[in-house]
Amino acid sequence: MIRELHEDDLEIAMKIWLGANIQAHDFIPKTYWQANYEMVKGMLPDSRVIVFEDSEKIKGLAGLTGNYIAGIFVDPKSQSKGIGKSLLDSVKENHSRLSLHVYKKNVRAIRFYLREGFHITKERIDENTGEAELEMNWTR
Repeated sequence: MIRELHEDDLEIAMKIWLGANIQAHDFIPKTYWQANYEMVKGMLPDSRVIVFEDSEKIKGLAGLTGNYIAGIFVDPKSQSKGIGKSLLDSVKENHSRLSLHVYKKNVRAIRFYLREGFHITKERIDENTGEAELEMNWTR
């Protein structure tokens, strides 16, 4: 089931955010994600966040600001089971266009977004990490 994030979901959502980022971005020191934990936790309640819940347990989340996907994060133990696709499909239902940024070294995520109809439109350097990232866009 996909639903909106509730206030009492915040701790598990942040645990998934941290674990998924550390796993997907092994080219960035995990201390970077740990240092940004509280900032992101403070931003989540002000963003639109949907969660994927199975058997009353949150297994993934997607954060949005307007048409921008801030991220799709799936619990590392629950990846490759269609959760990310379900979250993305839910986001697509309510938008005619979407954009996001993904690190160039995150090949798995790039393949996923390309398969889901996104196109690479730009490359830039993330000032916070010094890593190359791609801007990707989708239009219905």
